[in-house]
Amino acid sequence: MEPVAADLLMALASGTAGAAGQSLWERLRALVQRSPDPRSDAVRGDDEPEVDALVGALDEDASDEERAARLAEGLALRARQDPAFAEALALWRREAEQVSGAAADGGTQHQEISGGTQHNVVFTRDVHGSINLG
Repeated sequence: MEPVAADLLMALASGTAGAAGQSLWERLRALVQRSPDPRSDAVRGDDEPEVDALVGALDEDASDEERAARLAEGLALRARQDPAFAEALALWRREAEQVSGAAADGGTQHQEISGGTQHNVVFTRDVHGSINLG
């Protein structure tokens, strides 16, 4: 499984990804608080950080790259030990990357109309459904 990028974790923890990002951050919190699959190898060693504590630490300071890196490492370790967690984390990561990508470009667009006279001009982005101009 591809690891979760530390900068993605920082973006979601800081709230820069908007409401969707906040929702994803809460879903990550719920995911890490879930008990490991009892059939997995998910046994935490004494020196292994508690992943949900790392989520809380990044909540306190979302700009701390070291905290984000430790959380990314903790998530990767738990994913290697718990296949069910790995599957849920992979799904979460794909959704988070989509939301973060949309937030990174700020949802902005540039459109230009030049020359002549235009009628019924519509500027739009990310339309999900039909548009009727009648």
